[in-house]
Amino acid sequence: MAPSRVEPSRRFAVWRTLTLHRVNALEKLRDRMAELADLSAMEMLAAWDQLVMMPAEGAPARAQQLGTLARLTHERATSQEVGDWLAELDRQGLDELDADIVRIARRDWERARRVPTELAVELAQASAQGQESWRAAREADDFAALAPALQRNVELARAYGECLAERDERPYDGLLGDFDFGLATADLRQLFAALADALPPLVAEAQVHSPKRSLAVPVAAQEAAVAGTLRRVGVDDASWRVDVSAHPFTAWVSPRDSRVTTRYGDGEVESLLSSLHEYGHALYERQIDPALDRTNLGRGTSMSIHESQSKLWENHVARSADFAEVLAAELGTGGFAVTAADLHATLVGVQPSLIRVSADPLTYPLHIILRFELELAMIEGELAVADLPDAWREGMRRLLGVEVPSDALGCLQDVHWGAGSFGYFPSYALGCLIAAQLWEAMESQIGSREQELRRGEVAAIQGWLAENVHRHGRRLDTLALVQRASGEALTVEPFLRYVAPLAGR
Repeated sequence: MAPSRVEPSRRFAVWRTLTLHRVNALEKLRDRMAELADLSAMEMLAAWDQLVMMPAEGAPARAQQLGTLARLTHERATSQEVGDWLAELDRQGLDELDADIVRIARRDWERARRVPTELAVELAQASAQGQESWRAAREADDFAALAPALQRNVELARAYGECLAERDERPYDGLLGDFDFGLATADLRQLFAALADALPPLVAEAQVHSPKRSLAVPVAAQEAAVAGTLRRVGVDDASWRVDVSAHPFTAWVSPRDSRVTTRYGDGEVESLLSSLHEYGHALYERQIDPALDRTNLGRGTSMSIHESQSKLWENHVARSADFAEVLAAELGTGGFAVTAADLHATLVGVQPSLIRVSADPLTYPLHIILRFELELAMIEGELAVADLPDAWREGMRRLLGVEVPSDALGCLQDVHWGAGSFGYFPSYALGCLIAAQLWEAMESQIGSREQELRRGEVAAIQGWLAENVHRHGRRLDTLALVQRASGEALTVEPFLRYVAPLAGR
């Protein structure tokens, strides 16, 4: 029998129907991803306001507001229609970008579907309430004031981790997936064991070779230096805010709305480091490929990559002997005269200390190893919340040889556990490792930055990071991004090479 004359037209009609279904599903998925991106931005804006602008008595209402945002986000992220669109798109050919949007959307949807909506809401409310409890407890040096909120956060985090953990995984593995997808507790144990073995001998030698020094820098000079330095690297009033908060942090509301905070202490220099640290976070979000804006790919891929960006600017720029000339000049503008050599010695001097954010670059990872050990033990039920202060003191003594005189200077110094962020701390040490690895890769490709840093010129650094790290957004996970950008798997060796000169090696 001869083929029907209408067969080609029928084939065209089927093809057109399938194509329209694909386009329709893809458009709907992209629209939903844009909604979720907007909700995430509003949540970040509300959290920024709570920590920077909100009066203390607004805390109960803010917890409810954040809970409502969490409910809306979770419901929109886990709806069955998202699964239907993904199933539709599974059967269709997509270009590379859309395929990545679908791949990550499927992963996020499947993970979010494991978490009951009520648990997501309770986590958001407990986070907001816990932050206020932490703030009051730290000010009063009263761990007991935080303990109930912390106990609640531990229980909620454990339940959340159990929802997300794959078969044969620990709850803590599930928590890590939110901050560094693809990394496991076993990976952290291996990397941190190598650091815990290699760093203490270097610390002992560095205290002789690069002893800690201090400079009594007035707050006014710090403020002038921070403002001048940030202007040099591109911070302006049109799309940036620079504020003060109890704990320095960054909020990225949109590619053209970056908000960083620092803090000032009379007679200190920490603000010079923390301001550039937070700048690194903001720059990452600003240099993501614009094509990814308001998609599920349009933000930093993980917290360890995020921390690598902040640690790169803190350790390899702000703490370099070359950039010390810029910082010294800016302090001079603020009325405080200091030589670049003396400032550099102050910024890199090694002395085991109580406070993580003030730690020197060599001892800093040891602070993170302690927090990793303690939060893992709390999540796994091996450490009771009530026993945290004593466990903290023992760990500081063992890892850093430091005696902790108060909880305000001990387990109350960080906001993270009060906010319910378990699985976050490891990213700080991982960030140190990745920053050193990326810096070596960058200099091998574009040459040493010494002369440019002396002049305060950072455009080549910004450009290399944009091309090799930032532009990818979430298209590459942590380990894959490190491999592509540096040509090697993640390792501790570049970081150990970075800190070795502090010990005279």
